Amino acid sequence: MVALNVQGQTVKKEVPVTAGQTLEIDIKSGGSIEITGMKQLRVEIQAETEGSPIKNEDLKLEKTETGVHIQYSGSTGKKGVDFKVTVPEKFNLDIKTAGGDVRITGVEGTIKGKTMGGDLDFSKLKGTIDFKTMGGEIVLKDSDLDGRVKTMGGRVLLENVSGDVEGSTMGGNVVYNNVKSRDGKSNSEETRISTMGGDINISEALNGADVHTMGGQIRVRSARQFIKAKTMGGEIKIDSIDGWVEATTMGGDVEVSMTGNPEQGDRHVSLTSMGGDVTLTVPDGLSMDIQIELGLSKDQGDKYKIYSDFDLKQSVGDKFEDEGHNFKKVITASGTVKDGKHKIKIKTINGNVYLKKSK
Repeated sequence: MVALNVQGQTVKKEVPVTAGQTLEIDIKSGGSIEITGMKQLRVEIQAETEGSPIKNEDLKLEKTETGVHIQYSGSTGKKGVDFKVTVPEKFNLDIKTAGGDVRITGVEGTIKGKTMGGDLDFSKLKGTIDFKTMGGEIVLKDSDLDGRVKTMGGRVLLENVSGDVEGSTMGGNVVYNNVKSRDGKSNSEETRISTMGGDINISEALNGADVHTMGGQIRVRSARQFIKAKTMGGEIKIDSIDGWVEATTMGGDVEVSMTGNPEQGDRHVSLTSMGGDVTLTVPDGLSMDIQIELGLSKDQGDKYKIYSDFDLKQSVGDKFEDEGHNFKKVITASGTVKDGKHKIKIKTINGNVYLKKSK
């Protein structure tokens, strides 16, 4: 039985349910949706507006074989309609709206949905997620999830999240703060981020990271196993990597600090900048085969150099052409440390190269 309460510009309805069922929401005209998990065995919905009164028949709350179906087919008007829903803490969600923000808090289950335009704000969730907005910011915090969240244009922030969850945007900054793969899972995936234009900021990537932006800075504060990073324009900074690194920028500085036991694992390095300084700091005792190349255009003279804490043989070549660039000269440096186990390749144009030994 559906309970009903109509008060002016607010319509309230509720229906009893069983934990673990599914709530389907279809808001054809769009509107903001807020869903909260509560210690109850019922689904409640409240539709509010500051505009024209809501017609009771436009808001449908019906029981189904799998749970509950909510549909709103009325107009949102100029003032819009806000939908506030409470569900049992353990409940599945399947949400569709023609446009509007979606906020979900305190729910455990399978969560999926799509909004044609609006922010996503998720917190204290557990289970799996597959949610997409066609344009808006995504914030996912304090949750234990597997799956993905995606926006076609806007910032993505994942903070205090455990599990194999991926956040992506076609245009905007991506920030991972305290995001960890699931404990005890043997095949935990690496952190993967791609944005068509914006910065990428990762606090920790315990299983490696593969990140790519078409235009923006990349910052990784701590990582293990590996880092693959590429930007079409912006600096790359990796504060701590216990593993191997491949990083490329079409214009900007590259700074990498390698940490951990130099006797363990793959520690090859390939750093490339098409215009900027490159700095690599390696742990004392790392076995290396070092190859460095610095191209100088004719208007730069002798402005840039190669600086190294290791004994390297340097040479200066004459004018040459490479990848469409004409250089006045190229400076190369090479050398071997210990038995030369790990390949260290650094290449830049019109920038200094610093190869340092960690203290």
